Parts: sequence; C-alpha cells; structure tokens
Amino acid sequence: MSARDLLREPVWQGAELGQPLPDSTHAVSVALPRWQDVVGYEEKKPEVLSRLKCGYPRFVVHPLVLEVAKQLSQRQPCLPLPSRRAAEMGVEFVRRNGGGNAALVEKRGLHGVVTSEAGQLALRAFWQHAGLIVSSRQAEAWLAGRGDSAGGEDARCSLRRQLAGFYDCAEDDVFLAPTGMAAQLDALRAVMQRTPGRPTAQLGFPYVDTLKLQQKFGAGATLLHDLQHIAGDLRALVQGGSLAACFCEIPGNPLLGSADLRGIRPLLREHRVPLVADDVVATPVNVDLSDHADLIATSLTKYVVGTCNAMGGALICNPKSPLYAELKAIVRAQHEELLWGEDAAVLEAQTRSFPERMKRHNANGLLIAERLRAHPAIEKVWYPKWEFSEAYDAVRRPGGGWGSLVTFLPKNAGTTSPQIYDRMAVCKGPSLGTVFTLACPFTLLAHYTELDWAESCGVSRYLIRISVGLEDPEDLWQRLDRAL
Repeated sequence: MSARDLLREPVWQGAELGQPLPDSTHAVSVALPRWQDVVGYEEKKPEVLSRLKCGYPRFVVHPLVLEVAKQLSQRQPCLPLPSRRAAEMGVEFVRRNGGGNAALVEKRGLHGVVTSEAGQLALRAFWQHAGLIVSSRQAEAWLAGRGDSAGGEDARCSLRRQLAGFYDCAEDDVFLAPTGMAAQLDALRAVMQRTPGRPTAQLGFPYVDTLKLQQKFGAGATLLHDLQHIAGDLRALVQGGSLAACFCEIPGNPLLGSADLRGIRPLLREHRVPLVADDVVATPVNVDLSDHADLIATSLTKYVVGTCNAMGGALICNPKSPLYAELKAIVRAQHEELLWGEDAAVLEAQTRSFPERMKRHNANGLLIAERLRAHPAIEKVWYPKWEFSEAYDAVRRPGGGWGSLVTFLPKNAGTTSPQIYDRMAVCKGPSLGTVFTLACPFTLLAHYTELDWAESCGVSRYLIRISVGLEDPEDLWQRLDRAL
C-alpha cells in the first residue's frame, strides 16, 4: 500500500482523530480534526488522549521514547536525554522547580533522569521547554541495540554546509541541535554566560516556549508585545538596567508582525546587548537578518525538512555581528553534537529542495492570504505583507516573499470559528512549514491555560492559523471556501 498523499487526501474528519501526520513512525504532527478535539487534548480528556498515536515530540513523548524510559527505570517516572550533560541539566531543573528528588540513570550509553511522581511534571516541562529530547529514531536505534549511523557525521557536515550557504557564513558558524528550542536554549545559555544574572527581553508576542525558556532557564524576562511602541519601550528598559539579550521572531507567530530592527539595532549595539532572532516563519530564503542579529536560532523541523517527519534545529553565529568573536567562542565551548545522525540524514536530503519549495510556499501563501482577506466571512487576516510590512520589508531579500503562514479571524468568531475549523478539508494539527497544508486553532493549542492573558496581548482565542502547503492553490482555495 502506498502512503496516503496528504496534499490530495488530507486527514481532516472527526473519525481520524489521533492519526499521525504523515503516516510515519517518525511523524511530528497528529490529527486534531475538530475544535472539541483540541479542547479535549488541552484538558487531557482520556477519550482524546487515548486516540493519539503520536504528537509533537516536545509535547507528547513518542511511544518508542516511552519504551526507552521504561527500560531505563522500571519503577520511577523517567525520561531519556541525549547526553549526560543534558541529563544533569534535567536533574537540576527538577530540583530547582519544586519537583523533589531527581537522579541520573544510565544504561548502554544512554542517560536519563528518574524522579518521583511529584517531579514528573517538572521533568516533562524540561523536556518541552529545553528541547533536549531523544528523537524517535534515536530511541528506535537504542532499542534495537544500534548506535548512531555510519553516515551520521557526513550528513551533519553536509547539513551545516547547506545552512551556511543560506546564511552566508562559514560552516563552523552553524551549530546543530536536536530541536529548534534546543537551539534557542544554546543561545540563551551563551548570553547568560556572557553576562550572568541579567534578564532578557522578548520583542513582540512570542511563540509560547520561547518566552517560557527565558523565564524558566534565564534570569527573568520582560515581554514587550506592542510592536507599535517597541523602540521606546526597549529604550526605557535598556537605560534602566542591563540586559543579557533581546529575543525576537521575524515575523512573529501567530500575528505575523515584525519588530522594526532598523530602530532597535543602534540602541542594542550602543549598549552591546545581543539580539537573538528566530526566522523560522520567514526562513532565510525570504529574509536576511545579518545586518541586525548577533545570533539566529531556527527550527529545521518546519520548512527546511517540510515532510513533518524529523526534528532539528540550528544556531548560527553571525559573522557580521560586532559580538561575533565573543559569542562564537562561548557557543563553541558549550556546544554538544546532539542531532542524531539518522535525523540529520533526513534533514540533509530535504534541505536540498528547500529553496525551491519555499518559493512555491510563498506563492501559495500569498494567494490564500489575499483570497481570505477579500472574503465576506472574514473579520481580519494577519500576514507579513500587511502586518508591520515596512519592518518586514526592511529585512526581506530581493525577490523574497512573505511565507505561507496565514492567520485569520472569522466574523462572529465565538460561534463561527469552531464550525469553520471542523469543516476545513485540510490536515489539522500542531506544527507548520509542511508540504501539506496544516491548520490549527493556535491560541487554544499554545495558550490554553492563559487565554485571558493572550487576549490582553491582542491574540484572540478564536484565531485559526493555516500553514499553506504545496497543493494546487485553486483546489486548496475551493476547500477553504466551502468551509467558510
């Protein structure tokens, strides 16, 4: 039997709840086809959780990883981690966050953290926020008694070489990580080592774990979510005390606005405050952040791989930064090579077609965004072409596009959003950047326990976010139009 073609036959109906997206042992998304499924997932209802065959790996521990954990510790809650140092960080995190006792465990070269029932929540939080996970491929290999693949280092070298080409830097400026969040953690650890004890600032409404990472692993973080006044707000913050760094996303997720780096850069450079930028939504095909960012932390799980069946991240030390030599020395000294070889091989192969795929994503994303914007059932559409467009265009490459992530709010959203979402004949679940269109009620998925706070920042609980894929755009639009 051939694998289901998700571009032509999406997984979108209620009976398909919990199916892996794609149909692979190593899928990193899962079908949540109805609004009530998302609510049930967030509220941990057994009738939903029991149907999940997988999930986004930082949030839902993969069955193969759970089997590894069981073999590492039969009696106590346990999670494997990709190195001894990562496990030591996990132990310290559990103890520091009121989780009670935690200890290292090791078996056949793999380390893990064991804890009590009281510490299980903190251990899962470490797994989610830090992104230092054991991948499903690594778990599969360990269970089979295999080590890293013979071609793993070649794959990592080739992947670094390709990424260096996208970022116009040397291969040794690229530091690979098992996930995008692990790359963010590497950046945070570097700036914290450079100026210990100083807090950070988040510029623009962030992806949920980017802010949680700074709050839980740093020395405190201030959120400056108002892009309209961000330069003034930041000036007051910088002049009022020292910052270890500023973090930002270009563009943000899910509102797709961008901080104006032209106004921010002189202030940060004057005070020698590093800027850590995340370009995962735009990708280096569309934007060039080298005039502004000191470090670029990105996820390879999204557009770079595209097929939604491998995790990875990268931290890039920008050679044009005045802090380049200082930061790179810290990053190099801290770095561990934790991207599993078999995952690197998948990423490396897919990276070859990434630039051409991204151009198609751009074209399809723009078409769908414009059609949604003109539709009478839609209250508002967020897309980088219109949200703080001057700030985005200032870093957009010649010929670069606006990506394929589109967020919209229907009219009478409290009633209509669940109905429209349920009727959308596209794949529905977490993640983005997939070759097949993937939709989700983003605020529910990312901020279910803090919906009032999200709405105070202008992020409605009824938003629907679409990562537009590589389907025939007219066919895709007909599917969306029928739902609307």
